[in-house]
Amino acid sequence: MNYSNTVRAEFVSRPNRFIAYVDIEGKREKVHVKNTGRCRELLIPGVEVILEHSDNPERKTAYDLIAVYKEGLGLINIDSQAPNRVVGEWLAEKGIELIKPEYTYGSSRIDFYMEEEGKRILMEVKGCTLEREKIGYFPDAPTERGVKHLNELKRAAKEGYLAYVAFVIQMEGIREVRPNIETHAAFGEALREAKEAGVHEILLPCTVKEDRLEIDEKELRSINSGEDFIIKR
Repeated sequence: MNYSNTVRAEFVSRPNRFIAYVDIEGKREKVHVKNTGRCRELLIPGVEVILEHSDNPERKTAYDLIAVYKEGLGLINIDSQAPNRVVGEWLAEKGIELIKPEYTYGSSRIDFYMEEEGKRILMEVKGCTLEREKIGYFPDAPTERGVKHLNELKRAAKEGYLAYVAFVIQMEGIREVRPNIETHAAFGEALREAKEAGVHEILLPCTVKEDRLEIDEKELRSINSGEDFIIKR
């Protein structure tokens, strides 16, 4: 997926989840933050961030904050809409017979439903932006919705679906993602139970640029093992 009209800025503050103040060439600007997570370890006063300029003149803010540079790691895409978009593009290239985004299963909307060779497939996508000592962690804030999705996938696996939870790694150089049990122990427990029930966990590493996010197919195959159906295609 590509961004258009990106610019660099210096982060100043984030008064709430939805907006931030930045300096663009010395001019103070209020921008929309495309991530409602905490991002406390990333959005630090003085760090360099990447913005995308909006073409919509009706918007209250002219820019979206989409990425941030972290010392010792590099660029991290924090756009919470990006994981689903980049996975949608990736799946579309696989030649899968049927792909339906935002599929209702049980009492949840699962990110993707697919059919291939008589198999019914569900995939829930999670974006990973939290890094500690070169290891990715999810979530960066408690997510009851995430626990609910894992429980739905666990039930689906027992009903004969191929079920996946896919972690999109929105930063480079990370080859492992762990549940952030310090922040939300229930998510870690739900992930363990889902995997024991037959839910596949796959990691989707990305190439991260200021104007682009793309799944790195070569790295993906390197860090995932087993006979996962999607990866083999």
